[in-house]
Amino acid sequence: MKARASVLERSLGSTVHKLRAARRQSLQELAAAAQVSVSMLSRIENGLASPSLATINALAIALSVPAAYLLGDARKQTDVSFVKSGGGLSVERRGGGAGHSYQLLGHSPRAPVMLEPYLIVLADQSEDFEMLVHEGLEFVYVLSGSLMYRVGDRTYEMSPGDSLCLEATVQHGPEKLLETPVKMLAVIATAHL
Repeated sequence: MKARASVLERSLGSTVHKLRAARRQSLQELAAAAQVSVSMLSRIENGLASPSLATINALAIALSVPAAYLLGDARKQTDVSFVKSGGGLSVERRGGGAGHSYQLLGHSPRAPVMLEPYLIVLADQSEDFEMLVHEGLEFVYVLSGSLMYRVGDRTYEMSPGDSLCLEATVQHGPEKLLETPVKMLAVIATAHL
C-alpha cells in the first residue's frame, strides 16, 4: 500500500510543480496563495508528503484547476467529442427554418460548462429569422458569405473572419443575408447546474 501512495504523492507533487512553474510562481507565492507553509509545499512537490484533502483543494484553488486534476484524474480520463469533416449531428433549432442548416460539432456532457459548437449554413432560400434568447454566452464566427447580425438594438455587418461574443440572454440572430451561402461557427456556452 505504501508503494502506491508514494506513486500518487510523486504524481501530485510533479503536477503541482509543473503548474507552478508554468505560472512562473515562486514556491513562496504559491504557498501564500494556498495558505500552506513553504516547507510543506516543498515536501509536496518532492513527493515526500501526503497532503490532506483540504490542502489539495487549497492548492487547486490557488492554481485555478480542479482538485481532481492534481490527483491525475483529469489527465487520464476525459470526455472527448471527435467529429470528422463533413460529419456532425444535424439539429433543428428554434429560429431555424427553410434554408437553415445546423450541425452540432461536439458536446461536453460532464464538464462544468456545457459547450455546443454549431456549423450553421444559411442559404438563399432562408426564411424569416427569429431572434433568439437563451442562457449563457455565444460566440459567432463567419467562415464565408456575409450578413447583418442583430444583437439587441445594434446591427453588425459580418463578413468572413468577423466574430461576435455576446450574452445570449439578449435578443440576437441573423437579420439579413447579404452574400449567400453564409457559413458560420456558433459556440454556445452555458454552466451546468
